Amino acid sequence: MSVNVPNSGTTFWEKIMTDAKHNLQLLVLKHGQKRVMVRRQRSYNLMLDTTCKHFPGIPRDLITLQTNQLNICGGYYVDITAEIWEDVVDLLNVVEVTRAEITLPIPPSPLYAQWPISSLDNQPAPNQVNRQNNSTRNDDKITIKVVFPSGEIRSAKISRTVRVDELLAEASDILGRRPADIKAVWDGSIMRDDRSIGSYSIEDGDSITLQAGPLCFAKPVIYLHSPSNIDVSVKLSLIPEWSLSVIYPIVPMDEHRRHLEWNVRTHEDGSLTEHNSGLHVSYLFWEAKTNLQAFPHSPASKSPPADTFNPITSSLDDTDSIVIPVDRVTVYLDKSLKVLGLHTEARTSFITYWLPSILKHEYITLRFVPQAAYERAASLNISPQPDVVTRVCMLFKGICKEHLANWPNAQMQAENDVAWWVDVVGVDPTRAGDVTLFRVLEWGGVEVLI
Repeated sequence: MSVNVPNSGTTFWEKIMTDAKHNLQLLVLKHGQKRVMVRRQRSYNLMLDTTCKHFPGIPRDLITLQTNQLNICGGYYVDITAEIWEDVVDLLNVVEVTRAEITLPIPPSPLYAQWPISSLDNQPAPNQVNRQNNSTRNDDKITIKVVFPSGEIRSAKISRTVRVDELLAEASDILGRRPADIKAVWDGSIMRDDRSIGSYSIEDGDSITLQAGPLCFAKPVIYLHSPSNIDVSVKLSLIPEWSLSVIYPIVPMDEHRRHLEWNVRTHEDGSLTEHNSGLHVSYLFWEAKTNLQAFPHSPASKSPPADTFNPITSSLDDTDSIVIPVDRVTVYLDKSLKVLGLHTEARTSFITYWLPSILKHEYITLRFVPQAAYERAASLNISPQPDVVTRVCMLFKGICKEHLANWPNAQMQAENDVAWWVDVVGVDPTRAGDVTLFRVLEWGGVEVLI
């Protein structure tokens, strides 16, 4: 058999051999959403050194390397020990980086004997015979992967008799959050707090994802600027993951606190008069808290489109954010908000509102949410229809100096021209500043606490 290829100075087989050689020299380390291509180290200790360099948030003595790529793994993630590292390193392309197992409570006797098992929604509770038949299986310990809201993955060896609320209590100590603010999700469904791990069909090696809340979407304010005085209806509708917590001026809401309507008269100076109360205000104000109970309780539950901003699952990562020290935040924000179309008063209010939260940290990572995705989560229906609508939503969280190595791209992005946010958010700053048009401007933000 012969292969004819163009004569480019390198033969077909030489290219294949070169690619194969490069593949043998390189390896991908993965932890949460972060992936790093590194040199393949045949020494286990050197591989740990490399891992520490790229994932400084995990202490060296707690690093565990795992794989599920080999047939012997049976599809499960298995720890790679130092003794067999040299035997398997050439067989792997991706290595999962996790922390060493955390210890969770192991009750002395099956929880089934202490608490009744709550039934699934719309299904009868298991009878006593089923509980007895399952008791032997539930005494077994299994190793699960706990996926934290930050994307960090930790292994945990627990008894099947451990209740979900016990798992959440242990996780809450690690996260520094109240257990009531955390939900466990398995197979696309929220796990019931009063059920045991063994009452689900969880197998050794399965993952349980933690969702944290409530997060407050703080001080979204809506400005209405019209070239002449007009009567305007402003309707706000939120997705189920949000519930309105504060509004001003106060108007009626639906029973789920997700829908409202303001009726106002605009004035040429930008102020508004709310018809029901007669209040004269500068803007409309609302805040919302996340509603973890709205997360799907069954795999069949209909989820919003993937490009919808979801306050429960949205996060920041190295590919879509910037990272800067706090002493540079105010200047960076003022420049960014200006190119996005915010006038001086709006920029000043935005920065002074968030500054106390920002100054608690050494470094800040932040990003602005695409307006189209945000609109699907918190839709505005305004009549008469505005000529231009500008909605700016910022996500941010604190970063400690020790974790900066996890954000190389975000640090570089912070040095670029802030004008790139115009395309990310999808706004028209020229029309937003045209005083001859009926313009709507909204700003708000969320501090991601995990």
